[in-house]
Amino acid sequence: MLPPLRDVISRHGLQALKALGQNFLLDLNLTSRIARSANDLECATILEIGPGPGGLTRALIAAGAKRVICVERDERCLPALDEIAQHYPGRLEIIHGDALAFDPRTIDADGPIKIIANLPYNIGTALLMKWIDTPDWPPVFDELILMFQREVAERIVATNQSPHDYGRLGVFCGWRTEAKILFDVPAQAFTPAPKVTSSVVKLIPRPNPLACSPALLARVTQAAFGQRRKMLRQSLKSLNVDPLNLCEAAGLDPTRRAETVSIEDFVAITNCLSRMSNFIPQ
Repeated sequence: MLPPLRDVISRHGLQALKALGQNFLLDLNLTSRIARSANDLECATILEIGPGPGGLTRALIAAGAKRVICVERDERCLPALDEIAQHYPGRLEIIHGDALAFDPRTIDADGPIKIIANLPYNIGTALLMKWIDTPDWPPVFDELILMFQREVAERIVATNQSPHDYGRLGVFCGWRTEAKILFDVPAQAFTPAPKVTSSVVKLIPRPNPLACSPALLARVTQAAFGQRRKMLRQSLKSLNVDPLNLCEAAGLDPTRRAETVSIEDFVAITNCLSRMSNFIPQ
């Protein structure tokens, strides 16, 4: 039987490092709830980012995950993870490296791939955009279950109906996935306790999102939300086409602001820009 996580942390000297965005989730009920949020674990390969001492790792294996691949940057955590691997032979693979440099497409799996993780706060958004903003779609994963700070989670699921939180992240996630917040996790559940509430988000890739170049959509949303308080006729000038003509081609009022523009309309702007600027889609 594996020892309690607090004993593992003490024995290996695993004080969470702020520089690595570490907050260890030790509540067994919550790690189990996260694991149960996924579909068909028994046939799946799970990619877990930043497992730390392995609280969620244990829950995923206990919930029946066929195989778990952990990417952990902090070498201090490797012995604790190795104890789990030895306890469950053949079900846990540990990769010591930077998650931002790891490509899920390199995973050799004979079933679905799911990414399930309590992401380090300092790279969570960058990782999500890396997985979503890619020319290859549908992706290799069929499900993302990820923990973020609550304010980031709200931005992920935001639409133009919630303009305060709506931005580039919401456009990309809403365009390519169906995203929803599953539940909140209080700060007290972590060691050390962060100063914010966290939320678990599920994202399911859309098999056929609206046709659009992700590279060009990134340019359009950067221009629009980079000056979000300005009207489109002003904020889209950086795209090097006449913004009035661009808005007219997309059927949009140029006096609107980015926070009021739907995902579908951002796609329309992007496709019109592609035609007007002879952009080569990626």
